[in-house]
Amino acid sequence: MAAELVRGQNHPLAQTRLEIRVSAGRPVVAGATLADDRGTVRGPEHVAHPGAPALPGLEVPRQAAADHRLAVDLDAMPPDVHRVTVLLALPAGTGGPTRFGAVAAPFVAVTGLDGTEVASYTITDLDTESAVTALELYRRQGAWKVRAIGQGYAEGLAALFADQGLPDARALAGAVQDAVAQGLARTVASPPRPADEAQVRAAATAGHASGALPPTAPAAPSTAQASGPEAPGGPAEPIDYTHPGRQAPPPPVTAPPAEPGRPAAPVAGDATGWSMEERLYNQVWGMFEDLARTTAAYRSAVDFADSRMEQELDRVLSDPRSRIGGQADAARDAAAAKHAALVDRAREALDRDVAQLVAESEVVEPALPAAYAGWDNPCWHAYRSPMEIPMAVRLGDLRLPESESAGLHIPMLVRLPLERGLWIDAGTTDADALVDADELRARAAHTATELAARLLAAYPAGEFSVHVLDPAGTASGALAPLVDAGVLAGPVARGAAGVAETLTRLTDRVDLVQMAVRSGAADALPADLDVAEQLLIVHDFPHGFDDRAVTRLRYLADEGPQVGVHLLLVADREDAAEYGPLLDPLWRALLRLTPLPDDHLADPWVGHAWTYDPPAIPYGSGVLRQVLAEVAKARREKRL
Repeated sequence: MAAELVRGQNHPLAQTRLEIRVSAGRPVVAGATLADDRGTVRGPEHVAHPGAPALPGLEVPRQAAADHRLAVDLDAMPPDVHRVTVLLALPAGTGGPTRFGAVAAPFVAVTGLDGTEVASYTITDLDTESAVTALELYRRQGAWKVRAIGQGYAEGLAALFADQGLPDARALAGAVQDAVAQGLARTVASPPRPADEAQVRAAATAGHASGALPPTAPAAPSTAQASGPEAPGGPAEPIDYTHPGRQAPPPPVTAPPAEPGRPAAPVAGDATGWSMEERLYNQVWGMFEDLARTTAAYRSAVDFADSRMEQELDRVLSDPRSRIGGQADAARDAAAAKHAALVDRAREALDRDVAQLVAESEVVEPALPAAYAGWDNPCWHAYRSPMEIPMAVRLGDLRLPESESAGLHIPMLVRLPLERGLWIDAGTTDADALVDADELRARAAHTATELAARLLAAYPAGEFSVHVLDPAGTASGALAPLVDAGVLAGPVARGAAGVAETLTRLTDRVDLVQMAVRSGAADALPADLDVAEQLLIVHDFPHGFDDRAVTRLRYLADEGPQVGVHLLLVADREDAAEYGPLLDPLWRALLRLTPLPDDHLADPWVGHAWTYDPPAIPYGSGVLRQVLAEVAKARREKRL
């Protein structure tokens, strides 16, 4: 039976290969330190954190997330390590909570590789602390135990590291937070919690009722961007936004009873939600999480099988008597057979889960609305401009190598309005080595056009405006569908003068709306101000940009999303190297996408490297121009 620990309590560990699972409800940083018998951590090389995630016998996640898994192999620990301390910290500079007292109590569990829980601990009574030592695994008389700690630090990671005897603790804490910030640019945001969803809808309803401004609250907390800062004086009293006559969501669509011995047939919309759109959104996220977790279980089982075979072979080779004759060969064959049996069993479970997800995908994909659907979905041929903004938009597909043979891909749905800008990487990577640099840049520009078209199609007529900066005019071919359809807010800006004029106009808009929001004077905005959501496409950045223009672009990236101004950059980061670290905050603020498949995105649960597939229009299809023509038609009808 698993032990539920309280602060200071310990529990023996019968296993040496363990997982430490963390669930915090909000994105947190997870790490660990290795200390000697006096509890001293001798240097930064004994600290595992997102910037240095692997140490002997220990591996921690590479980014902040609401759920974590830390892998521990106590047998692989160096002999001088007597204490493994697990630490948690709130990520800095994300606009999210700055103290653990404002979030749900973190839950930490020590489990075996098969998921069996050994001990758990809920860290309570936290207030102003932004970092906490959750628990420690310690060696006592040749055996290992786990102890619940729960020691918090209001001064953050710097104070925690200093308390463990680390020299230059502040610099190390800064390095950890920098690594977390860099990881944000490669993390797929997790779906919102129901309470946050209700608050967002209430805020959006209030904003649209006034008719003055687009909703400015972020759509959901995520690994990429947490909720807004706390109110002065502590967390605000929670407000119940639920409908007084609806205390629970309607029951989901349920599958017919399954035949004995067979899984239930999948049904589109088989998830909780007030509408079919919300149910499908939650169902897609459930599929994404299911694939992440079943793959994590498979990889963990394979790692266990590898380690077990190595240990058995080491025992055979360590005994000179077993090296003679056929005894060694027999032992090797037995170890290999056990390894193969474990891997086959794990693969069988994975294949079963993947097959079930494939069957669900085959049912869900045809049922998706246009905003969630791929370009090859027939629903686009009956597309009409929507009356309401959808919950999310599809920016491509995600897949893992273990499920590629089954053809399983998960739609990448991103909440609307966008919480972060987008960056289409036009630089060459290992995956793009066979593609010419000019061809890659052209594909990046086409990807930007397709994403802009999807965003235009997702919004009601007149509620989304697109501006384009193409200083050198090198994207004329890729931008032709947008220009020919007449859906841009104005002509494509060219040259340094066009860059300066467009950026000045948009930064002035951000300033005006911010002042109106802060002063509560939305009615005082100029009558000719476009209150629609704005998207600025910047092609071939930083060509045509001087220092002033770069500063304004950074301002739009930081302040724009809160008042409905979003960025879509098409750029090679190497081209901006002349600016040095000046642009690093800009890159970290954007979600990196690629014009070719690339495994650079991570999930918020176990941190797998997911392969991103950009949206692809079927060869020879006119669906893009057809959809843009409908967008333009709906705009003209609205003006009449």
